[in-house]
Amino acid sequence: MIAALRTVEAVVFDTDGVITDSARLHAAAWKTAFDTCLRDHPPTDPELRRPFDARDDYLRYVDGKSRMDGASSFFASRGLQLPADTVHAVAASKEQLFTQRLRQGGIDAYPGTVRLLHALRHEGLPLAAASASRHAGELLAGAGVLDLFDALVDGGESARLGLPGKPDPALFLEAARRLGMPASRAAVVEDALAGVEAGRRGGFGLVIGVDRTAGPDSGAALLRHGADLVVRDLADLLDDRADDEKE
Repeated sequence: MIAALRTVEAVVFDTDGVITDSARLHAAAWKTAFDTCLRDHPPTDPELRRPFDARDDYLRYVDGKSRMDGASSFFASRGLQLPADTVHAVAASKEQLFTQRLRQGGIDAYPGTVRLLHALRHEGLPLAAASASRHAGELLAGAGVLDLFDALVDGGESARLGLPGKPDPALFLEAARRLGMPASRAAVVEDALAGVEAGRRGGFGLVIGVDRTAGPDSGAALLRHGADLVVRDLADLLDDRADDEKE
């Protein structure tokens, strides 16, 4: 592992887009739900009537957040102040669409992430998965990696405990607590801007950003929001050449 990972004693992983290739399904479901709502409730400004962008809008306003927080954030970006029941209906539609697509086929874990998980287990580091999604456990089990984690805090647990959503660090702090590790001695691995910001706010000893989109500014944006380092794939953290560069 690279030198930075050897400075921590536990690791907390986000799920969607970090462990499992499920962010694309979330983004596609949001696009269908948001575009339908935009047609029914077009913004006053014509420039804000454009369809939801499944990459840029998803990363900026939705990724890593609870459904209601994500929906509210996106609508605010389009200058829309919709009734609460309308926002709830859009969030519910997204959930239904995502569940339908999830049932149509399993979601795989990223091979590079699986390699890193096994390496961390070999080193004896306790691992936790944390996600705003209520489907996290189902996704991890379906991908065959659930048994690699010592703790899981998903959207259902978050709601039960009344934890605020990202960029508040409460979800990650709860995961670290269940590992018996203070945040300062743990790492957070995230692909969402709100997630890396949560890791930084929570005082985690290391915040790793995963840049799956590889856009022109996506890696720099993760750094600006609080990542200590950014990789395209988590297998990069096992590359001996990366270790040589760091040292």
